[in-house]
Amino acid sequence: MRFSADRPLNVQPATVRDYREVARRRLPRQLFDYADGGAYEESTLAANETVLEKVLLRQRVMKDVSIREQATEVFGQKLSMPLILGPVGLAGMFAPRAEVQAARAAETAGVPFVESTVSICGIEEVAEATSVPPWFQLYVMRDRSYAEGLMARAEAVGSPVLMLTIDLAVVGARHRDTRNAMVGTPSTWAKIRRGLDIASHPGWIRKVAIGGKPLTFGNLAEVVPGAKTPEDFKEWVDAQFDPSVTWDDIAWVRENWKGKLVVKGVLDPEDARKAVDAGVDGLVVSNHGGRQLDSVPSTAAALPAIAEAVGDSTEVLADGGVRTGLDMVKMLALGARAVIIGRAWAWAVAAEGEQGVGHMLDVLRADADVALALTGNNAVTDLNNDSLA
Repeated sequence: MRFSADRPLNVQPATVRDYREVARRRLPRQLFDYADGGAYEESTLAANETVLEKVLLRQRVMKDVSIREQATEVFGQKLSMPLILGPVGLAGMFAPRAEVQAARAAETAGVPFVESTVSICGIEEVAEATSVPPWFQLYVMRDRSYAEGLMARAEAVGSPVLMLTIDLAVVGARHRDTRNAMVGTPSTWAKIRRGLDIASHPGWIRKVAIGGKPLTFGNLAEVVPGAKTPEDFKEWVDAQFDPSVTWDDIAWVRENWKGKLVVKGVLDPEDARKAVDAGVDGLVVSNHGGRQLDSVPSTAAALPAIAEAVGDSTEVLADGGVRTGLDMVKMLALGARAVIIGRAWAWAVAAEGEQGVGHMLDVLRADADVALALTGNNAVTDLNNDSLA
């Protein structure tokens, strides 16, 4: 693929991985590695993709598949296909007002967008740019008044779903960020290296660093004074993630949130049953994209047992390693109602903005359509273990 980092693409990316390669060249390394990397040796990050690739579809022939339907319903909301753009922190550093661009692409495609607590664009900005309110992702912090304020803001813009991330009692070590001096106290040489990294990407400077201002945390400006940069925010985060949180705290969330409540970060069937007992409306089978505890199961490996453990008592979503529409179909056959993607849309928005995210979604939809037809299914709601070889 040939392109200049500062010019429009002259070759249309055909896959999510094509967008990854474009993003790798267009972004300063420290930002690309932040989005692309995982925890420790990144074995779980890799397993999310490799295990899913090894799941085989069952090809069926001579069935009437002239009608194929990808529409589904999640938490009472109709989706044009079983896919959600998940929360991505600092996304607005990848493209100018990236969260707004991605939310618009999601609305056009008929799928939800989830606003991250640590987005660059605030939830009000995203909501004003679209006619369908975004879902909102929340971390449980020691400062409960901060969290309550964010829930009130999400409710005020009409967010229908709160996605509570529960796998961040402590933060896993992400070695790429350490090497790039994104965490810790950078040495003088590390600061010089970071500066050279940024200086070597004039297109990013012009379009994002200058054209995408303000590069501050839109959801935190009022409650975390001084959180102007990733380094500022990191210090606050280290003091705020709460390792004392238990399932009993779901009741506190319920007191402050009247919409649908989903917990994200479940990998164990016993925890899935506890989530149901706590009264959540749904759960996300997730290992945080391989960014937290390394050497845990991939989501594709963990999903079937969790889906079986909760049955129809709650809606099960899944993320991790979804790079194609075939991956989406596999996840549904393994037991998910819908899948959530994060890196995929981050790469696409970094490469080609709203247009890139829209095209990436079209590619996934087309992939899934072929998979439906050649597995002998007429609708995504028909997918189950019988669709797997």
